[in-house]
Amino acid sequence: MATIKWLFLDLLLLFLLFHDAVADQSESNVEKITESKTLVHIGAIFDPDTLDGAIAEISMSLAVADFYALHPNYQSRLSVHFTTAKDLVTTAAAAVDLLKKFKVHAIIGPQIQAAAPFLVELGEKAQVPIISFFETSPALSPTEYPFFIRVTQNDSLQVKAISAVLQNFSWHEVVLMYEDTDYGAGFISFLVDELQENDIRISHMSKIPTSAEDFQISKELSKLSTMQTRVFIVHMNTALASRLFALVDKKGMMSEGYTWIVTARSSNSLNVLDSEVIDSMEGVLGVRSHLPKSKELGLFDRRWKSKLHSMKPNSSVTEINISGLWAYDTIFALAKAVEKILSPTNPSIVNPNNPSESTTDFGSLGISRTGPILNNQILNTQFKGLSGEFHLVNGQLESPVFEIVNVIGTGRVVGYWTSEKGLTQTLDSTSKNDLKRIIWPGDSTIAPTGWAIPSLVVGTPVKLGFPEFLRVRKDDYLNKNIYSGFCIDIFNAALEIVEEKLGMKIHPQFFPYEDANGEMAGTYDDLLRQINVQKFDAVVGDISIVASRTDYVEFTLPYSESGVTMLVPVKRDNRHNMWIFLKPWTWDLWLTVFVACIFIALIIRTMERQTENSEFAGSPRRQLGMIFMFPFYAMVIPQRELVVRDCSKFVLVIWLWLAFILMQSYTASLSSILTVDQLEPTFADLKKLRTESHFVGFQNGSFVGDFLVKQLNFSSNQTRPLINIGEYKEALSKGSRNGGVSAIFEEIPYIKVFLKKYSSKYTTAGPIYRTDGLGFAFARDSPLISHFSQAILLVRENQTRMDRMEKKYFGENVMTPTLAPSISSESSSLRAYNFGGLFIIVGIATLLALLISERYIWQKPVSLVN
Repeated sequence: MATIKWLFLDLLLLFLLFHDAVADQSESNVEKITESKTLVHIGAIFDPDTLDGAIAEISMSLAVADFYALHPNYQSRLSVHFTTAKDLVTTAAAAVDLLKKFKVHAIIGPQIQAAAPFLVELGEKAQVPIISFFETSPALSPTEYPFFIRVTQNDSLQVKAISAVLQNFSWHEVVLMYEDTDYGAGFISFLVDELQENDIRISHMSKIPTSAEDFQISKELSKLSTMQTRVFIVHMNTALASRLFALVDKKGMMSEGYTWIVTARSSNSLNVLDSEVIDSMEGVLGVRSHLPKSKELGLFDRRWKSKLHSMKPNSSVTEINISGLWAYDTIFALAKAVEKILSPTNPSIVNPNNPSESTTDFGSLGISRTGPILNNQILNTQFKGLSGEFHLVNGQLESPVFEIVNVIGTGRVVGYWTSEKGLTQTLDSTSKNDLKRIIWPGDSTIAPTGWAIPSLVVGTPVKLGFPEFLRVRKDDYLNKNIYSGFCIDIFNAALEIVEEKLGMKIHPQFFPYEDANGEMAGTYDDLLRQINVQKFDAVVGDISIVASRTDYVEFTLPYSESGVTMLVPVKRDNRHNMWIFLKPWTWDLWLTVFVACIFIALIIRTMERQTENSEFAGSPRRQLGMIFMFPFYAMVIPQRELVVRDCSKFVLVIWLWLAFILMQSYTASLSSILTVDQLEPTFADLKKLRTESHFVGFQNGSFVGDFLVKQLNFSSNQTRPLINIGEYKEALSKGSRNGGVSAIFEEIPYIKVFLKKYSSKYTTAGPIYRTDGLGFAFARDSPLISHFSQAILLVRENQTRMDRMEKKYFGENVMTPTLAPSISSESSSLRAYNFGGLFIIVGIATLLALLISERYIWQKPVSLVN
């Protein structure tokens, strides 16, 4: 069966080739053939000297011959009037001439994009279908102009395919380059809306006039090469795109790291481009219309080339593109439609006006009777053409499938896009966002990141204090600034990791944010806003991550934990207090111990009352004194026999156990008071500090100043900006009464640096107000943020390296997230509650002993008589 099928196809090919050979000889017999047929006039306006025009002319001529060779019994015959037009004026003249002289039923064209709006309006006026298989502005909507039919794929779907490619490779920033025409601007408006909907930023848009000289294009490319975005979307006609990529290649912008994506405007004609142009485009990605493979298409290609040699033997055209196939299918659709609606009795054009009353050609055109019927019939025509299924939806060709091609040769298909599945390797694949291997510019097989950093302009604060974090020093010999400090080392360490991961060298250029006097030109917030005005690409230093700053910059993950707490002087006079021996216990514990002593003595006196215990004998005054002194007496003179009964001895042991614990606790508490507790803070109560007689300090330029006013409700008159450790010490030493401050609110890393030098005189107090820590700031849309955040995590996980950097500047782990517990102003004395459980146990044991003792007495009274 396969042999018979191929034999049939070969015979069909020979027949068609023979048909083409005798077509010219048969032209003299056209009148005889059409004597019994209805001749239907169709106009075609294009420029046959251009590549697309030449392809269209050959395809349409071949289509007319092929259609009636396959349908010899049709009663209608198309007569296509090919009219040359190279500009708007000649297009308008040609359209009027076709309508008046030939009374055409439909017009195919125009090829000149600028003439499309005029021709569409003319078609609406005359009610003649205007059919275009050339690209036209999306502003010319078939839904708005019912007599306009676009036999091309829908651009609104093409932009979705482009957006899907960008999202697949996580490219979130692009540069758009497009031809400065109505069609170029119309398509770009579709593309911009789609990209914005998917959070893809357009960093730059370049309009290239179709008449631009090479030096003008080169100048624009030079500007684009300095940008960090490396993804370019090109929407241009074939001729302009060919010139562009030749210059791109010369500029070195087709090297590794660059990404170029061309729309169907260019990629649909890859097979007709010159080999030198294809070489300059190697590695480009393209989105083009899907062309289903078929045996008929292969046969047609051979016949088309034969027709090309006979019609245009000297033409530079060598291959047919998809617009040529759309031209071929357009003739088939027209021929099918006119066969169903036209009859020889109906004239083509009826002029409703009196020609004598019209002074212009436009006024005498009239309105077509058959135009609306033909228009509807074309819209409802469906068949399988060489370009695929011919099916018009809302006046334009349905386009459910696009090919993703990699420009290697004339284009290698690496995937498909459909509205149902998105990106897939094959049309029947169920795996989404999966493309075949792509060869990128520079013969790279690694997908580009989509951006590059030609230079990274980094701003830094100018710090007069805390040089351990950042120091900017002028080197007169080298005539440049030298940057050092813990923040710079962290940044450089992260930068090494980022460069290794991205495979690119980033050259940071540091600039201090200073005024003419070499001092800080503003606050840290002012410095960060310089990123927003594009003075700096990033800010590196001891930058605190604060929520309010994220409105205009984006931070990396913190390279150190942080928080804000209070730094205050300590009290040092406890050891000189003559009543300090009372401080280990609070008054309630002293009272509880006294009550316990009386209680124990009373219990023992009660149990010993029936015995001959001389310790409790004597006058009532002596017995009362013994009750008060007995607990202490037992501890001081343990060798004496103070009690007689066993129950009394048990209670006495319980008391001695309690007394031993109390004495040990008292001794430990007193030792602590005489040593550690001398660092008691002078202030820990914010309410007391907020009074008008106290002032508080903060680091100049820091966010802490606003934090004190907005969060802690201090008056702005109470805050004092300070610069360095020396000013911190001087201000705290003076105090508020002498022009200093009562406390300083500062971030923990700075406090640790201060306490490293002055821990004996100052301490922290009060709660810790958590912040997100110190980080680096970038522009909100910078692609470096995620890479630096990941690198900072890796640096922090390398504990050996972190310890080495910390010890280099601080001598200890100052940047570690923990802080020694701040000393509270609350008393460290022991309370009765601390021994509540002990007193309960002693009380229960004592009462049980009393109960047992008294019960024994009642059962067996002691005889006092011998």
